[in-house]
Amino acid sequence: MANYILKELPGEMTEGKTVIYPKMKRFSLFDYEMVIQHMCKFAPILNEGVIRTVFGALKEEMLTAMPAGHTVKIDGLGVFSLSLGFDTSTASEEKMALKQKLNDDYDPKLEYRHVCIKGINFRPDPELLREMNRVATFENDGVEFVPQRKSRYSREERLAKAKEIIDKQGFMTLSDYAEATGLSMSGASRDLKQLMADGDSGIVIWGDHTHKVWVRRAHTGTGVL
Repeated sequence: MANYILKELPGEMTEGKTVIYPKMKRFSLFDYEMVIQHMCKFAPILNEGVIRTVFGALKEEMLTAMPAGHTVKIDGLGVFSLSLGFDTSTASEEKMALKQKLNDDYDPKLEYRHVCIKGINFRPDPELLREMNRVATFENDGVEFVPQRKSRYSREERLAKAKEIIDKQGFMTLSDYAEATGLSMSGASRDLKQLMADGDSGIVIWGDHTHKVWVRRAHTGTGVL
């Protein structure tokens, strides 16, 4: 039996209505060695060496096939495919480039020309989900629901922190703001939208999608922040 807690969806996803959803509580991690030990118990005919060889062969197949544009399907388990994005792994270089080019002519798309693998998507086999539901039972942890995390700082204090970050490094990322205010990433995103909604915050978004940052409102035509 597993436990779950009830959490609240962000307001902008539900048109301001309170929507609750269940989230499973994770108690431990089954690492590689533990998985192998359990598999040996489920299939005694297989020894550890055989299982490790199979896992290694699967990894090599994924390394060969997926970067070439193929998906990998394992019946009864699911389908693996790649997720792509722009390489922004070197944060210091990214920030240097942004500082140098934050002006009226700056096109943030020019900074991210290198495409890389950002993750691996997994779509489970429907039969796997059906089998799990046949054996799974869940119990409420006793908490009515966990509301969205709120900052201990006032609106004015949060805005001041945002401006302090921007003045110090030239711009602010979402993670910068979340860390400074104690909000979750989704909560920080919502809060910044609200702070800028009235137009008096003096902060604007620069860039788009995963590459947006927050900067001081530029003086018209000068490119000075």
